[in-house]
Amino acid sequence: MNRADTPQQALDAYKRALATHYWRQVAPWLHEDACFVFSEGTFKGKEAVCEAIRQTFEWIRGEDYRIADLHWTHVGENFAACVYDFAWSGLLDGRVAEGHGRGSCILIQDAQGWRLLQEHLGPPAQL
Repeated sequence: MNRADTPQQALDAYKRALATHYWRQVAPWLHEDACFVFSEGTFKGKEAVCEAIRQTFEWIRGEDYRIADLHWTHVGENFAACVYDFAWSGLLDGRVAEGHGRGSCILIQDAQGWRLLQEHLGPPAQL
């Protein structure tokens, strides 16, 4: 894993790792205490999050995951948080599928650099 000097570099590296569809590329960017909330449930701890990501790679073949309208709500010395729009597309049960929503994540910096501590992906906001 290359060390990320900024939260943005870590988030970009995480997105690149996701694009490989190889969970071992993703795992180094996750903090040991990671907690991710997906539509399938809440996954606590790096091992559980990695298993959820592996399962997503199995369900959605050739997934293309995109983030847009990223807004950093806080960037400090060791803590950063952001919100964004996300969209995905790929093959689900052999058929073209896609989805979108709002996401947020928290990154922290420790001895290993910036890593994702929390991510929450949900449906788009309804007004």
